[in-house]
Parts: sequence; structure tokens; C-alpha cells
Amino acid sequence: MLNCKELTELVTDYLEGRMSFMQRVSFHLHLGMCDHCRAYLRQMKMTVKTLGKLPEEPIPPQVRD
Repeated sequence: MLNCKELTELVTDYLEGRMSFMQRVSFHLHLGMCDHCRAYLRQMKMTVKTLGKLPEEPIPPQVRD
């Protein structure tokens, strides 16, 4: 089973559906027992959802440089 550090390193793969079946099983087993990692996953989902709502704007030249 995964520990908290391993789970946080795999969150992006989980959210993007890039995990094997066994990785997902280990991921879900850990989530079932760890309140902190469930909260972390909720925060990451909210971050992705919120950032997805931002309008796409070109980068101003002075920032790009």
C-alpha cells in the first residue's frame, strides 16, 4: 500500500487517468484510511476545476521577456 508521500506524488497521474489498475487499487486503499490524503485530493480537484475556469489570455510581452 502507498504511504502519504507516494500518494501525493501520484495525484496528477490519478487525476489524468494514467495509473495502472493496481496503482489505483493502492491509491484508493490509502485514501480509505487517510483523512489528510482525502483532503489533499479534494484540494487538488478544486484547484484543477478552478484553474480550468480561468480565461485564456495571451502573455503580455513584458512578462514573457
